[in-house]
Amino acid sequence: MNLRQELERYHSASYGWALACCAHDRARADDVLQTVYVKVLEGRARYDGRSTFKTWLFAVIRKTAAGAWRYHLFHARHLTLQAEDAPLAVDESAEEVFERTQRLARLREALATLPDRQRQALHLVFYEEMSVREAAAVMGVSLGTARVHYERGKKRLRQRLEETEVSDGSRSPRRAIHDVVS
Repeated sequence: MNLRQELERYHSASYGWALACCAHDRARADDVLQTVYVKVLEGRARYDGRSTFKTWLFAVIRKTAAGAWRYHLFHARHLTLQAEDAPLAVDESAEEVFERTQRLARLREALATLPDRQRQALHLVFYEEMSVREAAAVMGVSLGTARVHYERGKKRLRQRLEETEVSDGSRSPRRAIHDVVS
């Protein structure tokens, strides 16, 4: 196995996971991912073949991000997240783009209120398309524990989105959740 090729193969997914582990702080995610790559290429983190390469790599990213967070805990500062640039599609009106952006912002806010483990489980399963078993390996927990975090996270996310929609009265809670997660 060529480590460089495997790292290149999973770079996009690794960056997405690093962002999730670093509360979407791009600078921290960049630093964590660079540190992980150095660890892997210098042999300080070694793949032993007991899981898939991606699962192992994501676990290294999670542990490195946790270590970086502890290191920078006293220097932490709160940054506002910038909305991702959403290009205006030709067939979308400005109002539709605004509504979509608002739904994504509500989803991001609702996800941010979840406990770390629940947020991690949801991210790995939905965005990284991992099974709950693979997510458990990445998170360093048992399969049962990962299932609990995943199910509780989905339930809490659904509740948070319903609360948000009911409080702003924009549309029915069920329709809003469907719009956001589809």
